[in-house]
Amino acid sequence: MARLVMKFGGTSVATVERIKNVARHVKREVEAGHDVAVVVSAMSGKTNELVSFVREAAPLYDAREYDTVVASGEQVTSGLLALVLNDMGIPARSWQGWQIPLYSDDAHGSARILEVDGAAILAGFEARGEVAVVSGFQGIHKESGRITTLGRGGSDTSAVAIAAGIKASRCDIYTDVDGVYTTDPRIVPRAVRMNKVAFEEMLEMASMGAKVLQVRSVEIAMVHQVPTYVRSSFDDPDNPNPGTLICDEDEIMEHQVITGIAYSKDDTEITLREVADKPGVAASVFMPLAEANINVDMIVQNISEDGKTTDITFTVPAADYDRALDILNRAKTEIGYRALQGAKDVAKVSAIGIGMRSHAGVAAKAFKALSEKGINIRAITTSEIKFSVLIDADYTELAVRTLHSLYGLDRG
Repeated sequence: MARLVMKFGGTSVATVERIKNVARHVKREVEAGHDVAVVVSAMSGKTNELVSFVREAAPLYDAREYDTVVASGEQVTSGLLALVLNDMGIPARSWQGWQIPLYSDDAHGSARILEVDGAAILAGFEARGEVAVVSGFQGIHKESGRITTLGRGGSDTSAVAIAAGIKASRCDIYTDVDGVYTTDPRIVPRAVRMNKVAFEEMLEMASMGAKVLQVRSVEIAMVHQVPTYVRSSFDDPDNPNPGTLICDEDEIMEHQVITGIAYSKDDTEITLREVADKPGVAASVFMPLAEANINVDMIVQNISEDGKTTDITFTVPAADYDRALDILNRAKTEIGYRALQGAKDVAKVSAIGIGMRSHAGVAAKAFKALSEKGINIRAITTSEIKFSVLIDADYTELAVRTLHSLYGLDRG
């Protein structure tokens, strides 16, 4: 008998009727002889509604009370699913994050998981054959006893962490898509669902804009070696598709050079003109941003002909754009730049694949193909298994289609 964690997102539990459909998926796994823990999100739209209540109540709100309010959405879903399962004759009970307990730090609104104690869930399996229905997205700060939330997409993180905590054989993430595709099928209809993707590839795809899995959930799955499937909750519960397995690269027989193409329109570009080219200037630019918890991604530095000044270009998340500009404006005297420029109409397109490790010229091939389509590259960043280009947002779809075809990822 295997232990299994199943996670269902907001669209999968958007109505009571859909919750009943989820229960049929759970029933299938229980009848197959598995011990099952189910992690659920709030019903679609509920978290946004709760956030709006908080902001209406107090524009400058206490983050601890914010977490208390927004965590209630998952509590409703877990209770409803437990009710439906029991009505179907399947023993089940709901669990809140603090009851398990799932311990986190005290970064309210974006807490990180520190520890999952799976003893109570395992006791329910052993004594009563009971399905544990867990409210995702939430935990508890041990020292203060306060409810915490894990940030958007945190239910994925909860699910994988619980799977690691109870030493589950696998974690199935059910969404509104039937797996991980080589790129967004809405842009490239010939995109292909992949049978397997390596943890490292999925981590890069998630961080580069693919919306299928939350980045931290992939990190936890990779660290704890939790095989994770992406599947569709809208499949027939009696005959579901296998989905995509996220696993160790050793389990994948052959690697394509490029596995997938991801894109993000959530980045913005900032350029500092004519910054003095001397030691310590880069630190004066990026340290204030780091202290404000603003993530900087792509960085390009161009030295002037006389070698005395440099232009520094980098990207920050769109949500942090105005804050970043404000910080840099206030630090102008210390940094000593001539002009500060920014652009919001940009997009980041990335090609990811473990096969890049053993193939030369992969990125150069892409740069040539993009130039032939008249697409100007504003910035470039690379790692061992991916490269990303920053381009004008208007060319996003053309760039994605071009790279998808270039690397032979089109169906057929």
